[in-house]
Amino acid sequence: MIENVVSAKRDSSLESAIRILYDKHIGSIVITDDEGKCEGIFTTRDALRAAIQRIPLITPLREVMTENPITVQEDASYNQAISIVAAHGIRHLPVVDEGDRLVGILSLRSFMDEIVGIAR
Repeated sequence: MIENVVSAKRDSSLESAIRILYDKHIGSIVITDDEGKCEGIFTTRDALRAAIQRIPLITPLREVMTENPITVQEDASYNQAISIVAAHGIRHLPVVDEGDRLVGILSLRSFMDEIVGIAR
């Protein structure tokens, strides 16, 4: 699990989110409220969709993010997490605590790294 998750607020601009994805070489930004609860996720897929639809760069993330993202509890097993990813066809899975506050993120890349590590 990646614990240092890049997050943003709902009112951040599309332009700032795309710049973060590009500058940090990451695939997603988790949108959180003031308590650290997940409100949404903005991914490279969302960025591409916005570009194709020519959505203005000043548009707030709340208008282009995926709301209420699928999450997994921090005490879930590896098999539970990978099952969620597979069942929903997602690449980024925010990890939350008992209060639904963001504590980390699992990415398809982290699962692949785990599989390769097991195979060695």
